[in-house]
Amino acid sequence: MSMTSNIIRVRDVMKTDFGTIDGVATIAEALKKMKSLKTAVLIVEKRNDDDEYGMLTSGDIARHVLAKDRAPDRVNVYEIMSKPVISVHPDMDIRYCSRLFANYNLVRAPVLENKQVIGMVSPNSLVLDGLYKTFQ
Repeated sequence: MSMTSNIIRVRDVMKTDFGTIDGVATIAEALKKMKSLKTAVLIVEKRNDDDEYGMLTSGDIARHVLAKDRAPDRVNVYEIMSKPVISVHPDMDIRYCSRLFANYNLVRAPVLENKQVIGMVSPNSLVLDGLYKTFQ
């Protein structure tokens, strides 16, 4: 049986609740936002139309602030964020998205439509929300 008739797309499994932060914010501010949103990932907003989105993870903070004993209120998000980040289109087949995650060792990817972030996707959502649907 071919799965082409029931393609599951990124938009079907992406999370639409995600946090954003300004690149000039401090890590202390980012930590407060992460805690209040119960997330380990924030999208770093663009400065202008020609800029790209960035991403800040709790892993970045652990590696670049905690492990180096730097003060969270003296380090800015832009100093340790990842930028540019690999983003995916909402109409991408989750099988290709999963391959992209594997090839580039990604933990999260913003979903972009019309140059705006409309969601976030993770390997968990691809497997638990996406692949699971094919067996129902």
